[in-house]
Amino acid sequence: MRHYTLRQLDTFLEIARTGSVSRAAESLHVTQPAVSMQLKQLEEALGIALVEAYGRTIRLTAAGREVQEFAQAAVAQLRQLDESVADLRGMRRGKIDLGVVSTAKYFVPMLLVQFRKQFPDIEIALQIHNRENMLRLLQRNELDLLIMGHVPDTKVCSSTVFATNPLGIVSAPNHPLSRRRQAPLAILEGADFVVREAGSGTRDAMERLFAEHAVTPKIVMEMPSNESIKQAVMAGMGLTFLSLRTVRHELAAGHLALLDIVGLPLVRHWHVTHLRSKRHAPAALMLKEFLIAQGGALINAWA
Repeated sequence: MRHYTLRQLDTFLEIARTGSVSRAAESLHVTQPAVSMQLKQLEEALGIALVEAYGRTIRLTAAGREVQEFAQAAVAQLRQLDESVADLRGMRRGKIDLGVVSTAKYFVPMLLVQFRKQFPDIEIALQIHNRENMLRLLQRNELDLLIMGHVPDTKVCSSTVFATNPLGIVSAPNHPLSRRRQAPLAILEGADFVVREAGSGTRDAMERLFAEHAVTPKIVMEMPSNESIKQAVMAGMGLTFLSLRTVRHELAAGHLALLDIVGLPLVRHWHVTHLRSKRHAPAALMLKEFLIAQGGALINAWA
């Protein structure tokens, strides 16, 4: 028989997320003693220690990590119950845990503004990381929906296209290759490139493109930020391969140049992805339907 409460699980999950009783208390708007008491009561109910001291912070024990996984799933299911009941009452509200790969952060805020004009009472918690980290969160059932480019080759996930994602080679305006027209991809052999980090969808698309054409560029620097890459390219460090959705302002202003390479831009797609087994609450379904119905046109008009 269960002897612990939903409040205790919520408190434990916030401690796990922040790594600190004090930060959890601040986030939950309660006192530190109250957080400590909820954690102690949960540990007593389960009969195991969930956290341990680690320097000046705390970390989960092995048992704590397992409890965290089950607690996240349980809290998510209860939240979906609340939202489903609200939907049955005709209330269009709820909360969505939305994941976005780094490159999509340039247009997703615009989409969410338009979505919230239609559904102002829906709360959205947004997380932004590279593709590898976002898939890890999705697999742990911490996301309702994930906006990404290259979808995983697995039956566990369901993905639907909602917009195009053109990718191309970009340089500084004064780069010698910026004046070439209809240049073959082979011209990039040995060229200096500034690239995204391993694990990003953009890096993966670039490597697959070059591998297909037996082209080996010279990687002079890796960066986890599209903004840093753009600055490095403008400074003359080398070329880069990016989604053209991320450089529209720089291209329009003449700060960057799009190379005229045969076969490019490479047109890929943006997808809305979720676990196939996940039973979505009404709020998440409304966002998914919005992206599929309106996302592509909104992005094209914006870009």
